Amino acid sequence: MHIYKMDGKKDGLQKYRVRINFTDSSGKSKQIDRVAYGKETPKELERQLAYNLSDETIKKITLQQLYDEYIAVKKFEVRENSMRTIIGRLELYILPKFKDYKLNKISSSELQKWKQYIETCTNAKKPKEKLSSSMKQNIFGEFRALMNYAVKLEYIPRNPLTVVGNFRNPYKNKREMDFYTPEKFKKYIQAAKKQAELSEQSTGSIYEWNFYVFFNIAFYTGMRKGEINALKWSDIDDNIIHVRRSIAQKLKGDARETPPKNKSSVRDLQMPLPLINILSEHQKRYKAIDGYSDNLRICGGIKCLRDTTIEKRNEKFADIANVKKIRIHDFRHSHAS
Repeated sequence: MHIYKMDGKKDGLQKYRVRINFTDSSGKSKQIDRVAYGKETPKELERQLAYNLSDETIKKITLQQLYDEYIAVKKFEVRENSMRTIIGRLELYILPKFKDYKLNKISSSELQKWKQYIETCTNAKKPKEKLSSSMKQNIFGEFRALMNYAVKLEYIPRNPLTVVGNFRNPYKNKREMDFYTPEKFKKYIQAAKKQAELSEQSTGSIYEWNFYVFFNIAFYTGMRKGEINALKWSDIDDNIIHVRRSIAQKLKGDARETPPKNKSSVRDLQMPLPLINILSEHQKRYKAIDGYSDNLRICGGIKCLRDTTIEKRNEKFADIANVKKIRIHDFRHSHAS
């Protein structure tokens, strides 16, 4: 067992490699390599791996123990938002049923009963609604990934979830892609502009203009919601938007900067003339306010717009414009179209 200091840091924490050498049940020499950050995490991960690899423990390791080890490793491999989603699905829909089960006791028949239970579950965010087909499939996917990890470390010989298969909806047609045509977007964005003008006239605040600008950026660039929320005036260089960060928002109101979704998401986007003019006018509004700096968020100023408020404005503008409301994500489709 070894812990090696590596080049690189994450969130200010030093990077380490945890290496475990072991002999499997067939007598073959094998090795496990994991990455961890900080002073204490590598030691704890090494302890968990060593404990779980002992012959006695493999025979009695529970799903809860597997989950603890899996999360300790996984949190350094995915973005914070994705990690919260993984933890939420596993802790809400899987651990309550199987946390005390030994891995070798999670049979196909038990999993089939679990699937029947999931069919009766309601959405944690919308208790009056049952889980959608896609949500059930996503929960199954997280469970499968957890059990695949157990197979990888040879805690179990195979993944029993592959036998029962994922959830299916035979009546579901392929979802049509929603988007706004230029004509429909013109109606939508005119409604947003009118609301911003009325608000400024009555309150003297430019706050509502942030939503008008937000949806223009989404339509003209195809940027993701978190990327738009993270934009600062310093990210604008003539007709180029430099996408370098995103904003992750937690349910309780906390928001923090994160890297973009993946490496290809770090990019430079050329703006069309309409968007250049819109941002130029918006910057003039901000410069007229004391305390302006290039570090202010383009949409929101000191703080970014809340996801829930963006959703409400999206629904409001669509209703006023008498056009079908589309998801925030579908503005990316509108840009592509």
